[in-house]
Amino acid sequence: MNNQRWLSISFLAFFFTWGVFVPYWTGWLTNEKGMSVKAASIIMGAGMVARAFSTFLIFPYLTSRTSYIRVIKWMTLLSVVIAIFYIPESTFTTLLIITVLFSIVYPIILPGVESGASVLMQKERIHYGKSRSFGSIGYTIALLLVGGATAIWNEQAILYMMIAGLAAAGIFFMRPAPAVLNELPEKLVHPVEKAGIRSLFATKGFPVIMLLAILLQGAHASYYNYGYLFLDDLDVNGFTIGVILNIAVLFEIIFFTQADRFLSNMRISTMFLLAGVGSTVRWVIIFLFPTAAIFVLSQGLHALSFGIAHYAFIQYISKNLPHSKIASAQGFYAAFAMSLSAAILTFPAGYLYDLSPGAAFLGMTVCTIPAVVIVLVTRKRLAY
Repeated sequence: MNNQRWLSISFLAFFFTWGVFVPYWTGWLTNEKGMSVKAASIIMGAGMVARAFSTFLIFPYLTSRTSYIRVIKWMTLLSVVIAIFYIPESTFTTLLIITVLFSIVYPIILPGVESGASVLMQKERIHYGKSRSFGSIGYTIALLLVGGATAIWNEQAILYMMIAGLAAAGIFFMRPAPAVLNELPEKLVHPVEKAGIRSLFATKGFPVIMLLAILLQGAHASYYNYGYLFLDDLDVNGFTIGVILNIAVLFEIIFFTQADRFLSNMRISTMFLLAGVGSTVRWVIIFLFPTAAIFVLSQGLHALSFGIAHYAFIQYISKNLPHSKIASAQGFYAAFAMSLSAAILTFPAGYLYDLSPGAAFLGMTVCTIPAVVIVLVTRKRLAY
C-alpha cells in the first residue's frame, strides 16, 4: 500500500468514529442514558477538558519516546476497551469517569494521524487535501449510518457503531505503515535539538496563528454539541438529521479535494479571514432564522468555518516548522483549538441553549468576530 493510500484510509478510519462521537454523543447521553441537557453538557465539557490535557501533554510525551504509528495503534486499541464500559447501565458519576478516561485516550489518535500527515507532506510530498477528504467521507458515512440506525432501532445503536468503528480502525493500524512513521522521534536521534513549547512559540507568527485557530475552531462548540438536539427540537426525524448534518461534510469533502489545487499558494491570513467571515455569517443566520431549512442552507458554510481554518493551520506548520516541532504544534492545536476552546464554550452554550436554542449559535460570534479583527490588524505586520 503506497503512502498516499495509507494516509487516506487512516483518515477514513478515524473520522468514521469521529462522525459517531462528535455530533451524536450528547444526544446519546440525553436520550439513551437519561441525562438532562445540563448533565450531558457537564460530562461532555469534562471530556473536552480531559482531551485538551491529553493532546497537549500526553501526546507530545508519547511521541517523544516512540514512533507515531505505535502511538496511533495502541491508543486505538485502548479506546475500544474503554468504550465497552459504556454498555452497562450507568449513573452520572460513572458516565463522567468513563468519558474522562475515554477522552484522555481516544483523541490522541487524531493528532497522531495529522502529525503523520505533516511528516509525509514534508518527506514524501503527499497531497494533504486529497487524503484528508477521505476523513470527511468517513465522517459522512458515519452520519448516514447512525441516522439510519437510530431511526430503525434506537440511540443505543450509536454506542455499538462507535465500538465497531474503533475495532475496525485498530485492525487497520496493525497493518504495515509508511516507514517514516515507524522511525524514532528526532529528539532521540538528535538529543541536542529542542522542540519544546517555548521554542515553538518563538517561531514567527505561530502565537497569532494558534490564537486564530483556537477562536475559529472553538466557535463550533454549539454546532458539535447541540446541532443534533437543535434539529431534534424542530421535530426532524433521526435519519433526516443524519442527512442534514452530512451536508456540511459534503461541502467539506469538496473543499479538501480541491484545496491543494486552489489554496496551496494563498496567504495564510487570507484563508483565516475567509474562515472568520464565513463562520460569523453561519451562526448569525441560524439565530435569525431558527428553521430546518435555514440550518440546511447554513451547512454549506462549513467549508469556510471549519475547512479553510483547518487547512490554513496545516499549511502553516508544514511550510514553517521543522519536523521536530510538528508533534508539539499538533498537540497544542488538538488540545486548545480542537478541545479546550470548545470545552470552555460548551458550558455557556448549554446555558444559552436552555434560554433559546438559536442564542447558543449566536454566542459563537464572540470568537469569530475577534478572529476577523486580529487578522486585519496583524496580517501586514507579520506577513503571513
